[in-house]
Amino acid sequence: MERDDLVRMRDVITHRGPDDSGLLLDGAVGLGHRRLSIVDVSAGHQPMTNEDDSLHIVFNGEIYNHAELRPSLEARGHRYRTVCDTETILHLYEEHGARSVEHLRGMFAYAIWDQRKRELFIARDRLGVKPLYYVHRADGSLFFASEIKALFAARGVRPEINYRALPDYLANHGTSGDETLYANVKRLPPGHTLLWRENGQIEIEQYWDISFAASEGGDDDALAAATGRRTDDDYVAEWSELFRQSVRMRLMADVPLGMFLSGGIDSSAIAAVMSGMVDDPIKTFSVAFKEREANELEYARLVARAFRTDHHEVIVSPEDFFGALPRLVWHEDEPLAHPSSVALYFVSHLASKHVKVVLTGEGSDEMLGGYERYYKTIYNLALAPTYQKLTGAGLRRAVSERIESLPPGSRVRHKLRRTFLCLPPDIESLYFDNFAVFTRAMQRDLLTPDARERAGHIEPYRDMRRYFDTSDAGSLLNRMLYADTKTYLHELLMKQDQMSMAASIESRVPFLDHKLVEFSARLPERLKLRRGWTTKYILRRSMKDLLPAPILSRKKMGFPVPVGAWFRGPYRHILDEYVLGERAAARGLFEPAYVRSLVARHQAGENHTERLWSLVNVEIWLRQFMDGEASGEASQPRAEAVAMAS
Repeated sequence: MERDDLVRMRDVITHRGPDDSGLLLDGAVGLGHRRLSIVDVSAGHQPMTNEDDSLHIVFNGEIYNHAELRPSLEARGHRYRTVCDTETILHLYEEHGARSVEHLRGMFAYAIWDQRKRELFIARDRLGVKPLYYVHRADGSLFFASEIKALFAARGVRPEINYRALPDYLANHGTSGDETLYANVKRLPPGHTLLWRENGQIEIEQYWDISFAASEGGDDDALAAATGRRTDDDYVAEWSELFRQSVRMRLMADVPLGMFLSGGIDSSAIAAVMSGMVDDPIKTFSVAFKEREANELEYARLVARAFRTDHHEVIVSPEDFFGALPRLVWHEDEPLAHPSSVALYFVSHLASKHVKVVLTGEGSDEMLGGYERYYKTIYNLALAPTYQKLTGAGLRRAVSERIESLPPGSRVRHKLRRTFLCLPPDIESLYFDNFAVFTRAMQRDLLTPDARERAGHIEPYRDMRRYFDTSDAGSLLNRMLYADTKTYLHELLMKQDQMSMAASIESRVPFLDHKLVEFSARLPERLKLRRGWTTKYILRRSMKDLLPAPILSRKKMGFPVPVGAWFRGPYRHILDEYVLGERAAARGLFEPAYVRSLVARHQAGENHTERLWSLVNVEIWLRQFMDGEASGEASQPRAEAVAMAS
């Protein structure tokens, strides 16, 4: 590999590691690294080698159990030069080879070059907290990186649209499985390893997966059978201890550390547990918008006061929001799936002035059934057979037509259209399509004939359906959790990683410690979804004596962003430029008439925020990565920052 290519790959992602850099060249093989120093700040330069310089590693992430693993490795004769977790990975690999990854507890993506065997071993953590993208060319060459832009910097591949993945993105916020929106650029799936040999061949293997096998039988499940009959209190106590252990492990750092606090139960639970483990006040960071419907700061402040945190806030204006958008699309490499990504960048930038590590609440919803769509789908699929049995086709058609005749902006119409009264009684319609951005039918109208032909066929749920069907879970709830963990959660984690790394800080996710995930998967369902609608029940039980009552009882809101109202008001010009503009129309991806209708209906009061946001981001992405248009350096955020002593 050419040195200049490797340097470009490394330095285009300087934001991920501004503290140090390194290179290794071994004939045609090269490793480059940027370091964000968290543990053993003065040492830990990478690429790092073992004792005899036969192994070389580049590593992104944190291994939380590295100190526990070290004594046994030293007892077997391994000599440490640092106290870095990176070195523990190397010594484990010397002992166990590819099986070494099974000993690690943390978030990671790393590559080890074995000079003797002339093999490159790559591993990604179990849940996919850290990213790993690669290109495997026809000549056997392999390029890999934490961000896709680094692959382009090395000229390993040219940016071209992966039309086959476009329906997946348009429906599901992002692509699933190993696909990306770029032709020939793949991601290594979570819980997988990749082995490249010098002859150009690669082998990809899965080393971990989530199992729900013990959760289906309530008190008589396999977990109970192994330990005796267990009460709900027993489950809550063990889950609570695993959660506390996970939070404690993620406090491992030799640099200042804080957390993102939204005021929801997930981040509040982390704050509650974390506050009892540190001596100084926790540094907490929150973000909101001036619009009342998109401002939840009162809840974050309530938690900050309860646990006496050193609290900081940032208010994002629409000017700042849209001003930062092009640069953030560049950081994410693909269209921003969620408007909340922009807010996440601003709170990350605020946090970077005070800390280098933050804890965040991702993963709780997918582990414990936190989204309303789970119980809505369960009810819909339960009631649909009875409705079908008791009514004839004519009556069902009349009911559907009556609902369709309601005013377009009616909330009743919107809700009823998404029930068994209007939709076929199958999982694709009542779950996958029902909560999609662009449904299958919409995509047939949205995509031009040429785009549809290039996509092959519009089947956006291929991977979701595969995960849904291959889970060892027997229940509908757990199968939905499994599919979402493999797809939707992965997109959220990429958003979290890329927006925090854009501000050069590291984010850690206590709810996704793999031992906690394994235990949560095997829980009886009543401890996830209670009495049909109480979500994340075990978390609420665990926190009932720690969190303020309004936090325990408040309804989940997600993270509201008023972008839909902005599109109707002073920022309509964003739609005119990126959705209705000549450049967008000339691409031949989307039908101009359908797009115009979508904008008009949104302006008239229907809610098409997610769809218009998706189209705006696709066009910005195409201009940057396909047209080569510079994103421009992000100006320093001008959003109003506030520190609140609690």
